[in-house]
Formats: sequence, structure tokens, C-alpha cells
Amino acid sequence: MAYKQIDHRHIALEPLAARESKFAIDEILVDPDAAPPDPGSMADSIQHLAERICAARQQGAAVMLAYGAHLIKNGLGPVVNRMLEAGWITHLATNGAGTIHDWEYAFQGRSEEDVAANVARGCFGTWDETGRYIHLAVLVGALQDMGYGESLGKFICKDGCDVPARDELTAALNAWVSAPTDAPTLPAYAELLQAMVRFAIPSGPCRVEHPHKTISLTAAAYRYRVPLTVHPGIGYDIIYNHHLANGAALGRGADIDYRVFAESVCQLDGGVFLSVGSAVMAPQVFEKAVSLANNLRRQRGEKVIRPYIAVNDLEQVDWDWSRGEPPKDNPAYYLRFCKSFSRMGGEMAYIGGDNKKLLHNLYHTLNKL
Repeated sequence: MAYKQIDHRHIALEPLAARESKFAIDEILVDPDAAPPDPGSMADSIQHLAERICAARQQGAAVMLAYGAHLIKNGLGPVVNRMLEAGWITHLATNGAGTIHDWEYAFQGRSEEDVAANVARGCFGTWDETGRYIHLAVLVGALQDMGYGESLGKFICKDGCDVPARDELTAALNAWVSAPTDAPTLPAYAELLQAMVRFAIPSGPCRVEHPHKTISLTAAAYRYRVPLTVHPGIGYDIIYNHHLANGAALGRGADIDYRVFAESVCQLDGGVFLSVGSAVMAPQVFEKAVSLANNLRRQRGEKVIRPYIAVNDLEQVDWDWSRGEPPKDNPAYYLRFCKSFSRMGGEMAYIGGDNKKLLHNLYHTLNKL
């Protein structure tokens, strides 16, 4: 017998405009053209990282940037946008929150809520538009075999999406029943049709204006055709507190994105993997993808991948990771994410400090090379 579970449709949703969001765009955005702050002790590491990125791009190797939501909340979207435009970065990867905050800034120019107060009220994450439109973007994008990140990027760039007619979805499903084939996108038809029936979603154009989409990193990735992959966890993000919450649909988008991510990892020989403020998602997804890539390369008689890995976080650690793992009596030993990265077969450097200083200075350093 199945265990008792809640019904998402009983959640009392509220309009996003009713939420007291903490920060507006003009309070957080970093101007890429402004003089960057003093990098301090990070200066030499930033110079070396820029040189490695330049060398990687000259030989056609991948440069991947994985980041947590604070990169967006710190207003670094325009800086990374410039790096995409210049071709310095070939792949972006983030968690669910990284795209949620990005979407809210693009949609209403504000984001971030008072977690403690809203959990107590039972309204943390129960904001209608955020959950509704991110889910709809992923549901519709899956019909074109697009992952979570690409689907949302397109939704922002196009100011919405076109929802197919119910009879079109039904016809596709009936045709498969009559003559089953290996059709990976077919379940997406069923998920979208179910959502349309359950929540009275109409067919046709769904227009959702994004007045601030020029500052959206998710949209920029779609515009420049740079993969932005999203690697969420069920229940991690506020969009799971919404009527449309659908683990199958979001899981399908994340599964596509993982395979896109692994394809980029396959191109990291001589490349650079930069992790900024992502102590869980980036190392965990990266280590599995490196194993997958090496599995495929081994079958082709190729050498294992040995990328340059740069890790940026706020923790200040007095340990040179090029020496290998620290002993257990050293506090650095318990930085799990550094241990994961250091075991990936390449060269790893830890750069402790503010991600604003790191990325703003990195952008300006790259422009000088």
C-alpha cells in the first residue's frame, strides 16, 4: 500500500508581486566595464587561471563554469555574459536556485525572500508565477528534446512559449500506442497533456514578458548557444511548493542536461573547469561525468581527461592542493568538495575569496591577454 502523501493542488499560492523581495536589480548588478575591486591575495591565482583559459580556448578545449545561486544574487550575470560573448566560456552549469533567481530578476527585477519569516507563515516558495512559468518552460521545451536550462533560456528570450493543442499531443500518444517505437520525447507529451488537463492550461501562445531579460544569464546562454545545464534535487527548490510541481518533467530536463554536461566534460582534455560557490552540486555532478567520459575514452583507446580545475569559495584554507589531500588533522581535509575535485586526475587549485572579486578581475585579466 502506498504511503499517504500531500496533494500539491491544496497549496495556497500567492502572486509573486505580493512577496517582499529583498533586492532589486539596480542594487546588485556588477558593471563589467567598471574597474574591478582589488583582488588581494587572489591576484596570482586569477592571472594563472586566465592564462589557462586562454590556452584552453586556443586549442579548442572546453572551459566550463559551474556556479551556485550566489553568483546570480551577487549581480555577476552581466560579467559572465561578457565572457560568453567573448567565447571564453563554453559551458555553464548551475543548480535549480541559480536559474530561479535569474528568472525572477528577469521577470520582475527583484528576487530573494525572507526564508525564516515565510517558512513560519507557510508561504516560503509558494509564489505562483515562479513555479508556474519555470515548470511550463521545461514541460514545453521537452517536446523538442531540450533540457531544463535550454528550455528556460528560450522561454525568457522569447517572452513565453507556444503550448501545443491537446489533440496534437493526444495524436502523438495514440500513434505510439498503435506502433511503439523508441521515442525518448514521448513521455514529455503525456506529462504536458496531463498538466494541461489538470490545471486548465490553454493551448496557443503563452506570453510572459521579461522586462529585464538583458541581464539574464540563462537567456544569454541560450542567445549565444552556450549550453547552460541545470542540476537540481527534488525538494531542493521553491518550485516544488507549487501546484505544477512534477518530478518526472523536471527530472527529464535534468537528465538531458546531465548528458549535455557529460558531453562537455569529454572536451576537457587541456581544458578548464571552474567551480564558483558550489560545494555540493558541482563536485558531485562533475566526478560522475568525468568517470563517464573516461569510460568512453578508454573504449576508444584514448587517455584519461586531465583538466585544470579551479575552485572558488569563501573558506580560507592554508593548504596547497597540488600536494594532494591534506592529512586528517588539517581542517582542509574536511572540505569535501575540494577532496572530490582533487581526485579527478587533473591539477586542482583552490582560490579562497569573494566571487565578485574573482570573476570581475578574471574578466578584465582575460581581456588583456
